[in-house]
Amino acid sequence: MEKGQFKTVITSKHRLLDLHVRETLHYRDLILLFVKRDFIALYKQTILGPLWAVIQPLLTTVVFTFVFGNLAKLTTLDVPGDWVVPGFLFYMAGSICWTFFAAIVEATSNTFIRNHATMGKVYYPRLVSPVATAISQLISFGIQLGMFIVIWAVVLIRGGTSIRLSPALLLVPLLILQMMVLSTGFGIIISSVTTKYRDLAKLVGFGLHLWQYASPIAYGLLLVPAKYATLYMLNPVTPIITTFRYAFFGFGYFNIGFYLISWAVSLVIFFIGLVLFSRIERTFMDTI
Repeated sequence: MEKGQFKTVITSKHRLLDLHVRETLHYRDLILLFVKRDFIALYKQTILGPLWAVIQPLLTTVVFTFVFGNLAKLTTLDVPGDWVVPGFLFYMAGSICWTFFAAIVEATSNTFIRNHATMGKVYYPRLVSPVATAISQLISFGIQLGMFIVIWAVVLIRGGTSIRLSPALLLVPLLILQMMVLSTGFGIIISSVTTKYRDLAKLVGFGLHLWQYASPIAYGLLLVPAKYATLYMLNPVTPIITTFRYAFFGFGYFNIGFYLISWAVSLVIFFIGLVLFSRIERTFMDTI
């Protein structure tokens, strides 16, 4: 039988760019099983179940509105002008995006540690696990986004604000994809490093908290001093958040240059993560 007739070929050499992407796609059924497992495990033995996907961003938005909006009175504008946007909607837009991003980073950063028992007994492309994790978090984000759209539609219909329909809404699926690419890339880089240096995993939550406040989640871009604006926009999360608000509000800050740089950084991070993940998966059972 010729080599080309086999579906799976086992070789002794592992090339640097042998990322098993095509092989991962052949395991679609396994990915779906892992998605179901992760989603059920997330809300298993909880009273409210998937409703927590709605309750968590609502509570976060209420806290942000009270602390940053009412007490600190931080600006909710990304650009100068007499724009009127409900603070609650502003904070919810940033909150659901950041929650989605951070949840994927935290979940995928434990890929090897959480799945080492299964990975040590059964072969499957290791990339299946982070892909399934990202998709399972996408389900929760979809619930949160649906809640946001309902509130946004009510505000839009009632009027009295500067919110309006915009063609930029077509960018929303692209923004969601970018968040998945960027967060999965960071997550698998962390998961690869923490197989050997386990204590670094403890810094993930702390680092994400710092990153959150270095992104325009709880305040508008107008709060950022002009001399730091360019550096601030190089944060790959910043263009995602500002573009997301621009798409739904119909006004705000959108710079195609910074947005493309953000996409470039996301793809580079994702590629580096794939290469590092591919190298570590060969020997992680010896170090974990």
